[in-house]
Amino acid sequence: MSISGERAHEARFWKQHGDRLECQLCPHHCRIAEGKVGICGVRQNRGGRLCSLIYGKASSVHVDPMEKKPLFHFLPGESVLSLGSIGCNLGCAHCQNYTISQARFGSVYLNDLRPEDVVRLAKENHTRGVAFTYNEPTIWHEFAFDTFQLCREKGLRTIYVTNGFIELDPLRELAPFLSAMNIDVKGFREPFYREVCKARLAPVLAACELAHELGVHLELTYLIIPSRNDDQAEIRDFCRWAASKLGRKVPVHFSRFHPDFRMMDLPATPVSTMHMASRVGREEGLSFVYLGNVWADEEDTFCPRCRALNVRRNGYAVEKVAVKDGRCSACGEDLNMVM
Repeated sequence: MSISGERAHEARFWKQHGDRLECQLCPHHCRIAEGKVGICGVRQNRGGRLCSLIYGKASSVHVDPMEKKPLFHFLPGESVLSLGSIGCNLGCAHCQNYTISQARFGSVYLNDLRPEDVVRLAKENHTRGVAFTYNEPTIWHEFAFDTFQLCREKGLRTIYVTNGFIELDPLRELAPFLSAMNIDVKGFREPFYREVCKARLAPVLAACELAHELGVHLELTYLIIPSRNDDQAEIRDFCRWAASKLGRKVPVHFSRFHPDFRMMDLPATPVSTMHMASRVGREEGLSFVYLGNVWADEEDTFCPRCRALNVRRNGYAVEKVAVKDGRCSACGEDLNMVM
């Protein structure tokens, strides 16, 4: 694929590899010939320099509830300015945002934004933070890096809703300016990642562990797909890894699959499977397990020590019942919650 004419912003994290450029932003390490783009569709070799085609180019700008990300332990009940662009470094057959994640440059209208525009919009809409979401924010790295530095200066929190398929050095660069991440761990078997997502699991787990180590608030989402990643043993292995590597208080969101994109032949996830995942998570010691796309079911936060109701949720309506400064008001237990 060749793209020309549009001015582009020079990318970070690449090196020369023979007559090609090797992108080192994500674990694909695409080796890109002159005029071509990588797997993500938005990083192009232009005259021997790797460029981002989407610096400051947004397909979507909305104000969302924080719980939509989903983040249940980060500024609960607050709103967040949410932005997305186009492209993705994965090729998930079940993608629910495929109209932008699989779009190619020039096929979708994109709004031009500067980092200062993002800050202004966040302030005008009375939000406490900015989320890069909808499509994969990793491939928007340069714009995110510049924007998040300015957000931090202006007192705004910063969020990635991401597949976690990022190299560790770019994550280390971004982490000082990144407040929270929700990382999609899409399954817990390498064949699933290879066949369904066109990627690998191990780098995602490494990114989760590094984000936790660097002090970024972390929550995980696992979309349960019937017959693909819904085996109880696989879910147990995932929960065991999360509890041991990220801590028992990492919030885990099991989300219910509905048919979409190239997986229209599969049924929605049975509610019984969702309840099985919740049970397994608690058996493996996870303190905070939530179910998504299962209306009014297992969305409230309870203290893991005294079982007081801390936060009540009904859809995106949030009531902080017994929580203060991220702790249970009844017994003082740390809820791993950023207020």
